[in-house]
Amino acid sequence: MTVCTICGGVGLVRVMDGAGRWVSRPCECQVMEREAQRLAAAHIPERYRNCTLDAFDPSYPSADSSLKKALQMARQFAETYPVDTAGRGLLFVGTVGLGKTHLAVGVLQRLVRERGARGLFCDYRELLKNIQNSYNPQVNLTELGLLKPIFAAEVLVLDDLGAQKPNEWVWDTVALILNSRYNDKLSTIITTNYADLPAGGGAKTDAERAAREPTLGDRIGDRMRSRLAEMCVRVEMRGGDFRQSVGRARFG
Repeated sequence: MTVCTICGGVGLVRVMDGAGRWVSRPCECQVMEREAQRLAAAHIPERYRNCTLDAFDPSYPSADSSLKKALQMARQFAETYPVDTAGRGLLFVGTVGLGKTHLAVGVLQRLVRERGARGLFCDYRELLKNIQNSYNPQVNLTELGLLKPIFAAEVLVLDDLGAQKPNEWVWDTVALILNSRYNDKLSTIITTNYADLPAGGGAKTDAERAAREPTLGDRIGDRMRSRLAEMCVRVEMRGGDFRQSVGRARFG
């Protein structure tokens, strides 16, 4: 075990404050340890551990200008949290491969590191599957036990909202999560691949309905889509799939 050379393992150091008085404050080693504990408690997947705001590149070849604006909005949110955000969150909207999850995790990491926030990353589809699995009497988990940290997180990243095929149970579960966080004025950062449009997407004919892409209203219901308009500032991201071009897997 390595002992801190500054505090000798005590965890406190003596410093002089602005009034010339000697006071005790946590040693830097303790500050770093608490930060590491908060990051571990956020359950950020290994794939996204290095997704910081500083690492997001909105200027790669063919990148849409909306990515730069999205980064600016993410940084502004992180810088003004929690005073100016007042319980509001962010809704990153766009097709696959634009970096929505990267920015959401980047905001979460910055708030955990610099604001001491209690954050949590949650994959929407995985959460719903775990809740369904909790109904199995052989599983030692309850629905309330799974949802309690979701309700309580100071900052929640809900990734890939709408990914689960909708039904009444899905809609009720989404409503329970979003309404709980809305009522408690807790910030929720959401990503979704679905256009922020009402159910039906404005289609007027059967042919239009058959040809159109599903919308966020289709996937979570118009009532909860309306709730999101109150809860989150929408951040539109456009362009091609980064993973199919710049980010394609390669050897070496």
